Amino acid sequence: MSTFYVLGIDQSTQGTKAVLFDDRGKIAGRCDISHKQIISGESWVSHDPEEIYRNVVAACRQVVEKTGIDRNQIVCLGIDNQRETTVCWNKADGRPLGNAVVWQCNRAKDLCSRIGAEPAVSDEIYKKTGLKLSPYYPAAKMTWMTENFPGIGGQIKNHTLAFGTVDSWVLYKLTHGVSFKTDYSNASRTQLFNIRECRWDSGLCGIFNVPMETLPEICDSDSVFGYTDLEGYLEKPVPIHGILGDSHGALFGHNCLNKGDIKATYGTGSSVMLNTGAEPFFSRYGLSTSLAWKVKGKVSYVLEGNINYTGAVISWLKNELGLIRSASETAEIAGEADPNDRTYIVPAFSGLGAPWWRDDARALITGMSRTTGRKEIVKAASECAAYQINDVIDAMRKDTGLAIPQMCVDGGPAGDKYLMQFQSDISGMNIRIPDAEELSVIGAAYLAGISAGLYDSDNIYRAVSYSLYEPHMDGDVRKEKIAGWNKAIEMVISR
Repeated sequence: MSTFYVLGIDQSTQGTKAVLFDDRGKIAGRCDISHKQIISGESWVSHDPEEIYRNVVAACRQVVEKTGIDRNQIVCLGIDNQRETTVCWNKADGRPLGNAVVWQCNRAKDLCSRIGAEPAVSDEIYKKTGLKLSPYYPAAKMTWMTENFPGIGGQIKNHTLAFGTVDSWVLYKLTHGVSFKTDYSNASRTQLFNIRECRWDSGLCGIFNVPMETLPEICDSDSVFGYTDLEGYLEKPVPIHGILGDSHGALFGHNCLNKGDIKATYGTGSSVMLNTGAEPFFSRYGLSTSLAWKVKGKVSYVLEGNINYTGAVISWLKNELGLIRSASETAEIAGEADPNDRTYIVPAFSGLGAPWWRDDARALITGMSRTTGRKEIVKAASECAAYQINDVIDAMRKDTGLAIPQMCVDGGPAGDKYLMQFQSDISGMNIRIPDAEELSVIGAAYLAGISAGLYDSDNIYRAVSYSLYEPHMDGDVRKEKIAGWNKAIEMVISR
């Protein structure tokens, strides 16, 4: 039996997983609990913060019971989280003032149009944050909450209002209100953080009407953020020794610690992230600049492209269209489809993310013929994830001049052999797939273990092994397919 365990918490869009890692960094057990997706008539997307916290504690307890380990062998925790999802609560009693506004939700779209009506304001926001003004980010969500949630004005007046991303909310609750903190990776995604000066920016807070006192303390990603006993489950509190946004956790989990390393995380949406080193790199092609993390006192930056709908398109096939019974069917069905069918799906259900950033875009299916059927629709739904990710990779290549010959990939869809081969073919690069799905929480747990002096950073990554996909598609076929995709994109953004 392991002499100690590190507990990793992954709080994601669809649910919460708790994962135990042994003293070699191997996964000893995992427990998943989903939470409700609250969709309004306006297609606003929300989560219940209290449900999320209950599930965090329950998942941690269940994974211990499932594995049968001695709970006293848990020595520290690491947390990764869905990033831009925003929570506000009363610091006096720890109660949320409304449901969390999920990263996917563009309810602050009109508000962003109002704020960005003066071009100089949009320019200031981008130059300070590396992020184009968008309802995707927490700053605009916080403004929307201030204008629409009842009672917030009184909370501001009484200095009891707290705004935070999900990491701050979970941390606050786990520590019984002692720790109101976030890390640099999450702070850099709020659009209130100055990435050059690495601090909350008073000018940005003024633009979005967010009092700085409502924001959490920013700490190094490998800090001791506080202590938790998991609501009395542990005999003595253990340190929360690392926090990362989920995409940053995956970058760390893949050991993409050097300039030029790249990973893609396939989930409900997708994040493509390129480590650019110690200096911020501002994109000319629609990408975001953020901090990867601040570890051992040193900041690393990334270029990133975020895509709203990738895995969620497969859920759409299942839940709304009834074309599949489970996501596991898509690889076989897509492989049986007519390879010459030219159907494209552009899944702009709530606008287009990187590198287009068109909130007004709407979804499109185009290129169907009389012989297009269920299999071809499933194939197009699968391939649209790879096309969107390739758009981001292409922008990264243009921005940096790097060839980017290979990419690490994680997330549930990484097990789809058809999709992974198509991604390799359409992007002209090697795709490296780990033998574990849980890269975000691996990154958070490894960071916690390394920071606590429990794991050796030179050896711990040997606990994860990789398989390889190499491109085989003919170059002319690749160009033809990309040209067809580009025409579909043009149809969407020109409407």
